[in-house]
Amino acid sequence: MLSYLILSFILIPLVELAVLIKVSQYIGFGSTLFIVIFTGVTGAYLARSQGIATLKKIQQDINNGVMPTDKLFDGALILCGGISLLTPGFITDALGFMTLIPFTRHLIKGWIKRKIEDIISEGKVISVHSRHLD
Repeated sequence: MLSYLILSFILIPLVELAVLIKVSQYIGFGSTLFIVIFTGVTGAYLARSQGIATLKKIQQDINNGVMPTDKLFDGALILCGGISLLTPGFITDALGFMTLIPFTRHLIKGWIKRKIEDIISEGKVISVHSRHLD
């Protein structure tokens, strides 16, 4: 698992940098910079509006005595999407926008839930035991 994280923190920025360089060669540095800034600002607006809407739904569920697990999952995906949109690059922006659009977020959420269920059913869950200090 640690190797995947290390690879992600090295590979993703390198691929993003290569894509940014290639795009700037085709459309120019100024246009590339504009697109990166535009997607960041648009993404921040979408993350804020989607986040506020999700918080309202969570509050409604709590007021109705319903556990808002699905909406909390949406909130986590919106947060991750907003963070990825703050990272300059086209790949992370595409992934970020996918988590902010309700339809694609629903698809991603279903995929993640299936992965979690597979991990649990295969017994790969890592249990964390806490030690109490007396």
